[in-house]
Amino acid sequence: MKKLYANFIFALLVIFQVQADELEVAHSRVEALFNKVLSDDNVHNASWAIFSPSKKIDWSFAAGQFSSGEKVSDANPFYIASIGKTFTATAIAMLYEQGHLKLDDIIAEHLPQETLRGLHLYEGKDYSNEITIEHLLQHTSGLPDYFEDETTDDSLNGMALLFADTEKHWAPEALIALSKTSMKPHFKPGTAYRYSDTGYVLLGLIVEHVSGLHLHEFFAQHIFVPLKMKNTYMHLRQQPGLATKKMAELFADNMELSGFQSLSLDWAGGGLASTARDLNKFQTALHGHQLLTPETLSKMKQWVPESKGLYYGFGLRKVDVGERFSSANDYRLIGHTGSTSSFMFFCPDLDIYLSGTFNQINKVKKSIEIPFEILNYLEKATKNED
Repeated sequence: MKKLYANFIFALLVIFQVQADELEVAHSRVEALFNKVLSDDNVHNASWAIFSPSKKIDWSFAAGQFSSGEKVSDANPFYIASIGKTFTATAIAMLYEQGHLKLDDIIAEHLPQETLRGLHLYEGKDYSNEITIEHLLQHTSGLPDYFEDETTDDSLNGMALLFADTEKHWAPEALIALSKTSMKPHFKPGTAYRYSDTGYVLLGLIVEHVSGLHLHEFFAQHIFVPLKMKNTYMHLRQQPGLATKKMAELFADNMELSGFQSLSLDWAGGGLASTARDLNKFQTALHGHQLLTPETLSKMKQWVPESKGLYYGFGLRKVDVGERFSSANDYRLIGHTGSTSSFMFFCPDLDIYLSGTFNQINKVKKSIEIPFEILNYLEKATKNED
């Protein structure tokens, strides 16, 4: 019996050593991938974090430097862009759980008529009072996207204004006005999908009207502080915490944008700064039901098709890896990406969380491709445990 027990223990030790060796190889490959991405002329700094409680993975990669020569570390927040939509959707879901609103409420119940007036005029009919909170969350409202849609009066859209007037600080109401006066809705509410930052600005206003707090205050009180996300804050709307270093520089090719006041064009659709580790704290809490009940999180995963292999829920994006990349791997990624090439994903099939950025607007495709490559390295290293 003692010999059998000793053999069993020896076999376990061998298995553990093999797994440790495979994880070490995977770490080296991910680090090599990180350095390869960083070697691109247009990538001036980058930061990634990979976390899995069950696989005992907690890796962080950060490199690059500021224009001053100071090195970028994993404690330097970066502009997360549209990943912020997941935070706004979570805030709405929290208010739903607290009984302050219903997801199928028409937004007219929670916003002043001045905001709604002329909001959704489509083919001669006003649908402004038929838009629901769910429509905004899932981008099925038909509202134009003030940031990227073309204007109807030859004025500049949000993306162009970001570069045209870098000193302008934008109020949320001005973003809604831009959508109303210079753009047209695309379809009747609830009849199709089309991505809309305008919808998420409206959701941010709903959070403020219902909670009585500024959106950045709601985030801080209900998400950042409870989760000890010390390096996360709303850029240009609040002061970062005492532990927070300065925000990493953001680029469009070789143009540096992080000092632009016009980044205030984002707000509820993506105006946060965070670190990769903080983003993993957030999504670990979200998918671990620390922020929302399983029932509410399930509501956020009501998917509609977005494009090949991409599906959108309530502030969450699902990537079907097999479909997206014509791959034999059938795992899913659930999270969000940002126009700054930022990413935040949870792979439930492998129990792995990945977050990061390349801080380069012109590398946005990498925000889905790179997490897929990372998971390919990790799959082999972890499958022996399953």
